[in-house]
Order: sequence, then structure tokens, then C-alpha cells
Amino acid sequence: MFKHILLAVDLEHDKTWAKSLPTSIEYAQAFGSTLHLMTVVPDFGMSIVGSFFPKGHEKKALDLAMEKLHEWAAANVPKDIPVQHIVGHGTAYEEILRVAGEISCELIVMGSHRPNMEDYLLGPNAARVVRHANCSVLVVRD
Repeated sequence: MFKHILLAVDLEHDKTWAKSLPTSIEYAQAFGSTLHLMTVVPDFGMSIVGSFFPKGHEKKALDLAMEKLHEWAAANVPKDIPVQHIVGHGTAYEEILRVAGEISCELIVMGSHRPNMEDYLLGPNAARVVRHANCSVLVVRD
């Protein structure tokens, strides 16, 4: 049913994947799916902010994120599940939606938390992904 599952994780916050990872693994094993693991490195937002960082800072950050994602996957995902490692760069929900379209995934899995006041004003990433995804989205509450 789901041959390509995209799991979005924030490697710096265990709560973003503590419950969604086991769910993704269960689905991947049940359906013989490829698990596309994704994390997102935020961009600077404004070009003037980027001018304060040393040249090559973004590439270093992306390379480090990819290294950490590989280490995390090796420690947390069973070896019998095919895995693709993906590091996005930009706004989390936009990158998740972009990658989901590129890999033609049938299911996006992501963790979510109880919204804070700022989430009501800005909108949490999970809610934006749910609203705009062209595939099924499973939001696993922490």
C-alpha cells in the first residue's frame, strides 16, 4: 500500500521522532516500503543575515546534518528496511512538501506536539503539511 514513506525528523529534538519513528518502522516492515528519512536545515530567511556568517557555512551545516542523519539512522532503523537519507534546506514544511512530491511518496509521517500560542499565530509545520500534501499524512502525537 505504501511503497515510499517519508519520515520527517528534527535530530535536535527527540520528541519529534520518539513516537513517529516506531510507527514508520512498523509501516515500512508491514508494506515492504522504502523509508525516506528527512531532516531540514533552516535557511537564514533574509540575505542580510547570511552576510554575517563565514563563506561556506551553509554547505558545512548541510554536510554535518547529512552525517548526523546517517548516524541516527544506523542507530535507530533496522538494517532490513531500505533507507534514503535526505537533508532539506529552507522552511521545514516547504521542504517536506517539495521532497514528498519529488520522491512520489504515498505517506508522510511526522511527529507533533500540543500547540503553543505562537503555533496558532504562525501555524505548526505538521498542520501546514497536512493541509497542502498530495498524499496521506500521519501525524503522531507525542
